[in-house]
Amino acid sequence: MINHKHEIGVENVLVLQGGGSLGAFACGAIKAFAKKNIKFDIIAGTSIGGVNGAIAAGSKNDKPEKDLESFWLDIANSSYNVIPDTFTLDLDYQNYRAKLKRSPAASLNAAFFGVPRFFVPRWFSCNFSNPKSLQLAECLQPPWKWTYIYDNSLLKKTIEKYIDFKKLSPQAQRNNPNDSNSNVNTRLIITAVNVLTAEPLIFDSYKRQIEMKHLMSTIGYPQYGFPWVEVSDGTFAWDGSLLSNTPIREVMVASPSKNKNIFVVENYPKKVEKLPTNMSEVMSRAKDIMFTDKTESLEKMSRLITRHVNLIETLYDIVQNFDQSKIDKNKIDYINKEHSLLAEKHGAKILKLHRITRINPDTPYPLQNADFSVDTIKELIKQGETKVLESLKL
Repeated sequence: MINHKHEIGVENVLVLQGGGSLGAFACGAIKAFAKKNIKFDIIAGTSIGGVNGAIAAGSKNDKPEKDLESFWLDIANSSYNVIPDTFTLDLDYQNYRAKLKRSPAASLNAAFFGVPRFFVPRWFSCNFSNPKSLQLAECLQPPWKWTYIYDNSLLKKTIEKYIDFKKLSPQAQRNNPNDSNSNVNTRLIITAVNVLTAEPLIFDSYKRQIEMKHLMSTIGYPQYGFPWVEVSDGTFAWDGSLLSNTPIREVMVASPSKNKNIFVVENYPKKVEKLPTNMSEVMSRAKDIMFTDKTESLEKMSRLITRHVNLIETLYDIVQNFDQSKIDKNKIDYINKEHSLLAEKHGAKILKLHRITRINPDTPYPLQNADFSVDTIKELIKQGETKVLESLKL
């Protein structure tokens, strides 16, 4: 059972993975946390997880769970249903049975026609009577000169309906440190990667104003045809999931002194029950492995650091109670300095790490994260809510 009580001096952290349309699963999880009145000191995310986190931390109406659900349904209701689903006979050779198998076409609809409140193919954005929608020079480029396929600038209008960016600034958050009825003091950390240097980019609302360009950069995944974003002069950013789809390490670096209870919402399951049975399932499972949480080594390192910190604390207490006149003053100064640095500034421990993991459908396929159909989005939201409530066991 998850211990959800907010302990004094301990930070509750929510980490949200990327995953395109699978991000609706996190919406359901956040609905369940709100239902149980579980609040978070830090929300960290990358890709669509960063957008989810920004709505959760900067909700215009101080009802992040409602704004988040409205955001996802807003996107889903703009999806197309031009190409119909297909049905084939799936033969079970071991049991000599055949069953009708449905292959959803929602991902193909998104690929060919876009999801207008999120993205559209760039050739649909070439409105020559209004070239501001896409620069005229870009519209006239031949395809072999393209650096992206989809224009996702349409997402800005959708996001603006639900986020008050003033709440995602150092001033707003530090001015309301004791307002327990508001989400304005929730720290937001989103990640991206520098296209030119491959170095991580961390946008932290305690250190800078989070702006639209930061959100657009964190979803700029090149393999899905999204463009990079210039976040400052000469710094071009892509989706942070290229480096890490689960930004726990970034949280520990940003907030190194307070112990943490961490909740990870996993869009990509680490473990599955059976081997893939065809190439579609093979590619789906490969994507799971690419984007699943890989922070086990970080957990082990955290436990090792915790042991070291505990040892240092014990030795420090001994030194403090010892006759220090027998110890060289320079050594005492060095011990005090190192103790302050390690135990007070870098002594954060991961007390508990809880995983809320999405369940793959019976027949997973590699383009699940591009299924923005209303039914799928509603099902993902429902599953996320159910999984959290089951985990809480209340």
